[in-house]
Amino acid sequence: RLALALLVLPAGLGKPTARQERARSGAAQHEDRPGFQYDHEAFLGKEEARSFDQLSPEESRERLGKIVDRIDDNKDGYLTTEELKNWIKRVQKRYIYENVAKVWKDYDLNKDNKIAWEEYKQATYGYYL
Repeated sequence: RLALALLVLPAGLGKPTARQERARSGAAQHEDRPGFQYDHEAFLGKEEARSFDQLSPEESRERLGKIVDRIDDNKDGYLTTEELKNWIKRVQKRYIYENVAKVWKDYDLNKDNKIAWEEYKQATYGYYL
């Protein structure tokens, strides 16, 4: 748990530092958006990441510890790569479902819980038509 907390919250900060500061020398680099925000959102989810940004370092550590306990599926006190992958997949899936629900409301213009082609065109291209 401590190792993950140190990766996500280095030097006691409320949020991670830039990727360059936390990369090990000689380690293979992966391509993603620069900075910590992409990793921060992938790990916590967009809304949760925003709420973490508002917390003090102490509050961040406490909440992160609770999240780490939830990630540790087999409750052995250690996180495996597989447990982290599963956690990130769950967070991303939740984000996708929430986004679909929000967009659905915008596209289902007559609120019949169906999106007809005309509704889709109107919601997508309405101001052009």
